[in-house]
Amino acid sequence: MNAPEASQSDSAILTLGNSVISTSQPQICVSVGRGRHRMMIAERDHLSANGANLVELRMDFVRRAVNVSRLLAEKKCELVATCRRRGEGGRWEKSEKDRQGLLRTAIALGFEYVDLEHDIAGNIPRYGKTKRIVSYHNFNETPQDIAEIHKRLCGMDADIVKIVTLANNPMDNFTLLRISRDSDVPTVAFCMGEMGMPSRVLCGKFGAPFTYASFNKERTIAPGQLSYKQMTREYRFSEIGKSTKVFGVIADPVGHSLSPRVHNKMLQEAGIDAVYMPFRVPAEHLDPFMDSCREFGIEGLSVTIPHKEKILRHISVLDENVVGIRASNTLVFKGRDAFGYNTDCAAAIEVLKQEIEFNDKDTPFDDMRALILGAGGVARALAFGLVRGGATVHIASRDFKKADDLAQSMKCKAIDWPGRANHRCDVIINATPVGMAPNLDESPFEQDWFESHQVVFDTVYNPEQTLFIKYARKADCRTITGVDMFIRQAAAQFKLFTGIAPDVGIGRRELKRATSPARF
Repeated sequence: MNAPEASQSDSAILTLGNSVISTSQPQICVSVGRGRHRMMIAERDHLSANGANLVELRMDFVRRAVNVSRLLAEKKCELVATCRRRGEGGRWEKSEKDRQGLLRTAIALGFEYVDLEHDIAGNIPRYGKTKRIVSYHNFNETPQDIAEIHKRLCGMDADIVKIVTLANNPMDNFTLLRISRDSDVPTVAFCMGEMGMPSRVLCGKFGAPFTYASFNKERTIAPGQLSYKQMTREYRFSEIGKSTKVFGVIADPVGHSLSPRVHNKMLQEAGIDAVYMPFRVPAEHLDPFMDSCREFGIEGLSVTIPHKEKILRHISVLDENVVGIRASNTLVFKGRDAFGYNTDCAAAIEVLKQEIEFNDKDTPFDDMRALILGAGGVARALAFGLVRGGATVHIASRDFKKADDLAQSMKCKAIDWPGRANHRCDVIINATPVGMAPNLDESPFEQDWFESHQVVFDTVYNPEQTLFIKYARKADCRTITGVDMFIRQAAAQFKLFTGIAPDVGIGRRELKRATSPARF
């Protein structure tokens, strides 16, 4: 990724009190909270040895009297002094007078930054070269008057303003990103929680001088915090700039999705200045989220549960597969138009062709009987492709009405869920999320229902070896895992997003790393 070009009004160097910091590239401030000085110092030094330029030392974690001089000794990176009260996510148990005294000591002894909550910033004056981070934290919500709160913090002799709130809907991310983007005072503004995670990364695109990360993913200090490794290797935060393109996946839930790992790895290997984010978007927030995409530079989206059908109302140009399937898993913004595609269908049909005998006619699946389990967006794509290819298709879902509606629209037949094993078929396809991590002990088909002549296809890719696939292999069925379909559809999305065909092998290896029980 390339750093944004500086202009007369947006200088690459900002004067902060009696010091300057570069804004050409955002940094990652890694939070370290340990109970003992030597452990905190060891982690500080480990981070600096591995490329971290800015480390936050959470002095409220230290169980004994804090020795500030010891924390500063022989440091090789810039440090932020923070001592947080319990009401703001901290562990400080002594008096408020002692806490403020500790922060004054950190300033006097030469920490590069000190974090001062907005209600005490006026009590602790500027001294020496230490830069003042004036902060506001809200672990319950993103207040409606957050813009006014930010304005008030800017007037507190702040070198940097930090605003961190809890995201209760995806629009809270955009609210905080606007504050970073539009502020005259350098502002770190992002949301906490799973729903707020994208703003932790995207704040770098909108002017934040740095974001925060944890030492590792097991030691997060705030909800939704990413590790230093994730920030550097998966999202390449320090390379993000104004010109960085944004892609992502919208779903609810979204935490299980491995699309960000796969797409970001392919973007990195292709040398493309872009980042791919997971956006958790509940159904009731789809419309306002889509209305804000262009403002924040989102150029393409992967679309999955539960939005594949509802997204159609936001698409102005539909490709022929989307017209037939009435579901889209890919959206690309071009100018004022939003183009909708479905890469699931072609990917599924191609992997089926690899495993079964077919003719070269327009209907390669003549005389094939297929049973699709599920009636959602993936099931729609599969039914459309199979029926168009000449197969006889039956659909079974726990919701019979939904299965019947899909069957009627695709010229196939619905069967009731309890009787799904009573119909002869050549191909069985799981198009439900049953068996997806973490529910590894579930299968939509019982072990003794499989027959050895069948081809069994699971669209679930995490884990690759689902219980459904294991049952089928014990019955000597030919099996197709969800990995092949996932990689094919992701590669097709990547080309639609960027205009470049990715190295599929890179995406496949990254997916294998992510789903393997072994650590690579």
